[in-house]
Amino acid sequence: MAVKIRLARHGKKGYAFYHIVAADSRAPRDGKFIEKLGTYNPNTNPATIDLNFEKALDWLLKGAQPTDTCRAILSYKGVLYKKHLLGGVAKGAFSESDAEARFNKWLGDKEGRIASKNDKLAADARSAEKARMAAEAKVNEERAKAIAEKKAAAEAAAREAEAAAQAEEGAAAPAEAPAEGEAPAEA
Repeated sequence: MAVKIRLARHGKKGYAFYHIVAADSRAPRDGKFIEKLGTYNPNTNPATIDLNFEKALDWLLKGAQPTDTCRAILSYKGVLYKKHLLGGVAKGAFSESDAEARFNKWLGDKEGRIASKNDKLAADARSAEKARMAAEAKVNEERAKAIAEKKAAAEAAAREAEAAAQAEEGAAAPAEAPAEGEAPAEA
């Protein structure tokens, strides 16, 4: 029986979620499988991978063939590198302690790269939020300026109308007679 390590699709339409399984190559994609090795969620950034490292390594050592996507996932998690190192130990190229040291060094470097990517994503999100807030503040400032200009224009128009009304009132009212002893006012 040819065993493949592949993905079995789950999740709703447009939001795929996968199980990483070891299955007979003749079985349908989402059908019968031998063992579930983990899960893969490509909807997050970076993708969330939950993998049973020992089971996956055991299946690879038994001869299971991963599909292209599963090969990438196993490589990302270091399962293929561990298999490669165990092959070197079996051939006598180096000792098991050397293989373990090499793997731990690689794992530390990988975790550092993942942490830096997460930090970069968080920093990008913060800067995008700041830019969005600055743009929103600018729009609000422009709106406030436009509203202030409208109010100032309305107040000026009201003052002009009031002044015109007072001028009409002054022209329409009969000239007041000067009081006794006062000279008539000159216009």
